[in-house]
Amino acid sequence: MSNGSLYTHIQNNIATVEFFHPASNSFPSDLLQRLATTFNELSENNNVHVIILKSEKEGAFCAGASFDELVAISNLEQGKQFFLGFANVINAMRNCSKLIIGRVQGKAVGGGVGLAAACDYCLATEQASIKLSELSIGIGPFVIAPAVERKMGVAAFSELTLDATSWKTAYWAKEKGLFATVFQTIDELDKEVENLAINLASYNPNALIEIKKILWGNTENWDELLVKRAEISGTLVLSEFTKKALQKFKK
Repeated sequence: MSNGSLYTHIQNNIATVEFFHPASNSFPSDLLQRLATTFNELSENNNVHVIILKSEKEGAFCAGASFDELVAISNLEQGKQFFLGFANVINAMRNCSKLIIGRVQGKAVGGGVGLAAACDYCLATEQASIKLSELSIGIGPFVIAPAVERKMGVAAFSELTLDATSWKTAYWAKEKGLFATVFQTIDELDKEVENLAINLASYNPNALIEIKKILWGNTENWDELLVKRAEISGTLVLSEFTKKALQKFKK
């Protein structure tokens, strides 16, 4: 459990993918790799018509990538591979033939916002505030930017990115298109996620596959684009500015 966990449960043509990490549901590299592999496998599973993505506990939805691994980066290749973690997950979600419902019960930071944006339909609670804090430590949300821009628009992405120390409320995120609906309680959220998944799973699976293709039209270049973005972040994380910022943040 110290390295996190990832479980997949399939019932009635609905796959529920649930992740956990004791550090606010953040992702070490190996857990990101497992998540990407899971989406790739579910994409080919004919018994699955729709996927629910969720995290455990009632706290944060996802605090992004592992801070300990970020601090430990010492060369460009390590930096590139670190930032490829979320790039590979986002591309796996994009290429997955099954629609993905995001269940966001709490705060999302950095890569966690990218995960929510890469879902095809996202539901949240009032506690699901979001923040892109990357600029404040000398890097930027380059890898997740295409997913966030696609879902929320450039203006909202700019506001999130440039105001890197401020939280935006779940209702702000709904207004900008990240969340479809915001609920007061987790129980209400879970009920609606279940109802939506049951409805989608009852539809013609071939129609669902075709609508997924349309939803992700004009993103075919992301396989190459996100690799380039990972290289940018991998370079910046080695800068003296970022190293000092990370040490200050760690203390």
